[in-house]
This record gives sequence, structure tokens and C-alpha cells, in this order.
Amino acid sequence: MTRNFRKIGLAFALATLAAGAQAQGTAQIAAQGAMSPLAGVELSGFTQAVAEAAAKTPALAAFYAARDYRPIWTAAGDADRRAAFMRALDLSSLQGLPTAHYDPAGLRVAFAAVQSERQRGLLEVKMSQIFLDYAHDLSHGVLDPHSVISDIKREPKRADPEARITAFAASTNPALFLRELAPQMPQYAQLVKARLDLEHQIEAGGWGPTVPGSKLEPGDSGPDVIALRNRLQKMGYLGRTASASYDADMQKAVQAYQADQGLATDGIAGPSTLGELNKSPEARMRSILVAMERLRWMNGIDFSQRYVWVNITDFSVRVVDHGKTIFRSVTVVGQNSSDRRTPEFSDEMERMVINPAWHVPRSIVTKEYLPKMQRNPNAASQLQLIDSQGRVVPRSAVNFVAYNASNFPFAMKEPPSSRNALGLVKFLFPNRWNIYLHDTPSKSLFQKETRAFSHGCVRVGDPFDLAYTLLSAQSDNPEAEFKRILNSGRETVVPLEKHVPVHLTYFTAWPTATGHVEYRRDVYGRDAILFDALQKAGVELGTQDS
Repeated sequence: MTRNFRKIGLAFALATLAAGAQAQGTAQIAAQGAMSPLAGVELSGFTQAVAEAAAKTPALAAFYAARDYRPIWTAAGDADRRAAFMRALDLSSLQGLPTAHYDPAGLRVAFAAVQSERQRGLLEVKMSQIFLDYAHDLSHGVLDPHSVISDIKREPKRADPEARITAFAASTNPALFLRELAPQMPQYAQLVKARLDLEHQIEAGGWGPTVPGSKLEPGDSGPDVIALRNRLQKMGYLGRTASASYDADMQKAVQAYQADQGLATDGIAGPSTLGELNKSPEARMRSILVAMERLRWMNGIDFSQRYVWVNITDFSVRVVDHGKTIFRSVTVVGQNSSDRRTPEFSDEMERMVINPAWHVPRSIVTKEYLPKMQRNPNAASQLQLIDSQGRVVPRSAVNFVAYNASNFPFAMKEPPSSRNALGLVKFLFPNRWNIYLHDTPSKSLFQKETRAFSHGCVRVGDPFDLAYTLLSAQSDNPEAEFKRILNSGRETVVPLEKHVPVHLTYFTAWPTATGHVEYRRDVYGRDAILFDALQKAGVELGTQDS
């Protein structure tokens, strides 16, 4: 029998044995093996155990069959690979992963207790299964986001498990291979460090007592001000001082803190500021752990070129080009109600529309405008009624009370104008949820601290500057080109010659370029739901909640 024939036959025999193991039990495996075409081939206890155990996971069955069932964990030559993986499992909690699920201590006990080739084979496959679980969690996330929160439309990229373990087995630097499973965005490593720093802070006693009262301002003094002083010092915003008064130094420290939380920087410790200031380091840890999970969902996305980044909790939009922010503006996002929250997803911006008409979404037509027109046929008179043939229908020709949400036969449209609900420009990245960025005539909303007022789309505070920034990639004079089209008053579609990735995100913890973490409020309550799901999956805070 030639070596190649023997290899093919062995793989066939082991596959047969593995299938029989699941259906018939170990006793019948031996009998089936004796009647196989390779009746003369003696299978070791290790090989047979690997074949049986790997058959439960198709990727592992294919992996081990392709390598003649040779081990990657349990042979003497596998020591470096095994040590690198065990160390990664020991440190997995620092990455916000469910260490108990991988059970590194139990694996060490299992290695020490091996007394037969069969036990070694079963442990070999167990190690490989844990490797696949760990690699998946670190690369793509512990949770399936959409199954936890329906407004998270993100679909993490998935690696082929057989290809992944094959590459790992071939790697000459297993420690590096394991490190590179994690997201390579610098913010991920910064969040890991921030998580460790917070853990040390908590072990050292946290940030001390919370600050009582509802408002403190310059000129105040007394025990509440002393509590504020002490907490700012513990957090690193105020240097050493024995002052018991709300002086200029304390005001500057409060302003710096407010800036880091996305609050109005008035230097007054009012209810919003004190509410954030009194959050425990454990609460901040939860934000960091959820932020790390969100970055794992985005692992594999190319952030090296130009992209648009919307952070819903920060009420902001940025354009980042080769790692540098070249545009930033405030935004208004969806209201915190079931059908208006801005979803999370990534797409590609394909075009902008200058002087856009507003084609009112059906849900808004029937839920908001139809009831108004039933009370007053001329309500929202700036909107045109459009029939199924695309013709404008006069209000006087319609008996609105004869219709309801299910049978109202008209669409509604607002022609281009400076008072149009979309303003003078919108930015389209076609998606099934009909979400886009746009201008708005309601400029006063941008002055508010919390800006969740829209029907779900993202309103941009400086839309013209965003248009100039996007057009700069294809025009020598983007401002002049934009204004020429704008002044025509005609609705005009301007394609982007190179589509720009758009990421609608929701981060309540995000590091700056220097690694300092800024925090935002959980405006839709999504972080709380996600952290609860992470805990149920085995992720631990690492400390006791306060």
C-alpha cells in the first residue's frame, strides 16, 4: 500500500469512525473499524479520540483530517504554542472576554491528569475548540449584536474557523498571532489600558465619596466644595490644594471635566455635571467593556483611508482622512423612542443632493400629518399631496377623515427651499432604514446639550462645510462648485466619484489621540442592555459594583 493511498484511506476510515461514534457509541466503533477497508490499519487511542471529538465540529474535523491527525497542543514540540495560548487565556479578562468560559485553570489540571493516549486526544480537541471560541470572541465579539438590540444593524465579519486554526498551527510566532486577533485600531489598545488603569484605581479605593448637593459654583465654600475638590483631585483634574472655596483653579478643573464628558463648559457644577462626576469607576468600567465589544464588531474594517464617523452619544460627526480629523461638527440624532432612535451600522456615502426635496416617509405621513390634516385640511401647508401618478393634488379635493393609516392613498413631498425639513443639502448612503445625514432649518437645537430630536436621521450643524470637505476629493474649488449648484435653486444630485465609508456608532467611552478616555451618556440605554448580555455570557467586571 503506497503512502498516499494509506493517507486517503486513513482519513476515510477515521471519518467513518467519527460518524459512528456519534450515532452508535464507542463499542460499535471498534467493530465498524474492523470491517472497514483499512481493517489492517491499527489506529492509536490518540488518533481515534481526536477523530471522535473533532467530528462534532466540522472545521476541526477537516483540520485534523488534513494533517493526518497530528497534534498542535499536546506533543512535546507544541510547548511554545501551548504556553502562548495559555497566557492569552489568563489575560483574556483584560480584553473584556469571558475567561471562565475558556477555563485556563481547568485546562492545566487536565494536562496534569492525562494518563492515556485517549485522554490526550480528547484534550487535544478541547484545546482546539477553546482556541476557536477565544479567537471568535476576540476578533468578532462575544455577542451577536442585532439579536441583543434590534437597532444595532451591524454584522461582524466572520473568519473561516478551519482557515484560522490552520494558519495558527503554521505560525512561527504564536504569541504575535494571538495578539493580532484583536482589533488593530489604536483605540482598542487604549481601551484595554484604560480598563487596567481603572481596575488599579478601584483597588486603591476609587474616587472617594460622592459630591452632595445639586449645584456648586464659583464663590461657594464649605464641605460640599471640599468633597468636589477631593473628587476632582482623585480623578486627576485638580492639583494639590487645601482650598475650601470654589476658586478659579477649581472652576478650570470643572470646565476640563465638562469638556471630557461632552457637557456645557460653564465651570458650574450643576445637576448634569454632578451626575456624571458622581458616577463610580465601576460604571465607567462597564462603558469601557462595552466599547471594546463594539470595536470587536467592527474588526476588519479598513480605517486607513477617508471615512465619516458619527458617534450618536457624542452628537457629533467627523471626517477622518488617513487617521487625521479634517472636519468635525455637532449633530442632532433620533429621539429616544421606539421608532426614532438612530440605528448603528456602516455603509458607503455615494452622493449628496443639493436643494433636496423632502419625500416624507410613509410612517410620518400617517402617524403625524394625517391626524393633523383630519383636524385641519391646511395643516402643514408647505407639504404637497402626491397621488400614485406623481401628480400634485389640491387639499380641497381630499376628504381626509375618510382615510386611515392603512388606506391613505397619497404621498407627501416638500419642495426645495431654505425652510425644507432637510435644509439645503443631504448626504446619502442608501440603506434599508432610510437613514442619512442632512441640513436642517432648526438651527437652535444645536445649542442644546442633549440633542436627540430627529426622526432617526442625523442633522448636521455645519452641512456646507461637510459638503466642501467631501467635494475636495474631486474638485479644485469645492466651495465655488457647491454654491453654484445651490444658487440655481434646483434639486441636483452630485455623485461622489469615490464612495466614502460611513460609520454610525454608539460609544459612551472613547479615547482621545493621547489615550485619555472621554465618556458620554447612554442616551438610548443600549450600553446597559449590552453589559447585562455580556455578563450573562460570562464577562466579569473584575471588581465589585458600587
